[in-house]
Amino acid sequence: MSSYARSNVLVETDWLADHLSDANLHIVESNEDPSLYATGHIPGAVHLHWATDLQDAVIRDWITPEQLSEKFGSLGIGNEHTIILYGDRNNWFAAYTFWLLTYYGVKNVKLLNGGRQKWVAEKRPLSKDVPSYRRATLGTTAPVDSERAVRDEIRSRLRAPDYALVDVRSPGEYKGELIAPPGYPQEGAMRGGHIPTAVSIPWGTNVREDGTFKSADELRAMYEPQGITPDKDVTAYCRIGERSALTWFALKYLLGYPKVKNYDGSWTEWGSLVGAPIDK
Repeated sequence: MSSYARSNVLVETDWLADHLSDANLHIVESNEDPSLYATGHIPGAVHLHWATDLQDAVIRDWITPEQLSEKFGSLGIGNEHTIILYGDRNNWFAAYTFWLLTYYGVKNVKLLNGGRQKWVAEKRPLSKDVPSYRRATLGTTAPVDSERAVRDEIRSRLRAPDYALVDVRSPGEYKGELIAPPGYPQEGAMRGGHIPTAVSIPWGTNVREDGTFKSADELRAMYEPQGITPDKDVTAYCRIGERSALTWFALKYLLGYPKVKNYDGSWTEWGSLVGAPIDK
């Protein structure tokens, strides 16, 4: 991890196993499948569901900074704590939650390298106990616009020489053969394809088989030849923003790109926009 630009945002499973009793840590499991938490989770971890806990129930947007502060505070997570996030699917939704916390100005957040997959594979302890913590206060800020891409910004900058788009979906989605990831219901957008000028670098190429991130050199060798370079404004997208959050994390923190955003509207928005250009 020493080769990463900001290795302090990652913790390893052995480190976490040695620090489970630290009072200044709060561990959060954030999954696509909420039922996994009940089958066993890292001892002391609380649970967040990315949709029901973090997204507005009426409009397609996130809860407000104030609502996020209330949610985390009710779980006992405050300004004095280091938040350790992990989840399934190679940390898709943990990275998604990390991105949202960053978007709302929360600083002391880390990602468990390898997530739930690696913890379970190493036969580390799991608990079915649901912990209860004293209410705390987590401070947030107004949204940090430098973290989030929006559709009008993307449309205005298409084909600009200092702008780069990376499509992290599967090759079938990029080519327009699928609307959603393989194995998922094919729904969520009206059209298939990709945003013009976007290059295809699937999210899974960021990680090894055990779910841990590849080295910085391996990541650079993957991105830079395709024009995803640190001198550009880079935007990553997928279908709803969770896979691209993992790519955003790799570019921003592991490679140290200064200007990288996550487009959480992603293909479910762009693929249904009237008049939005697409390529196949």
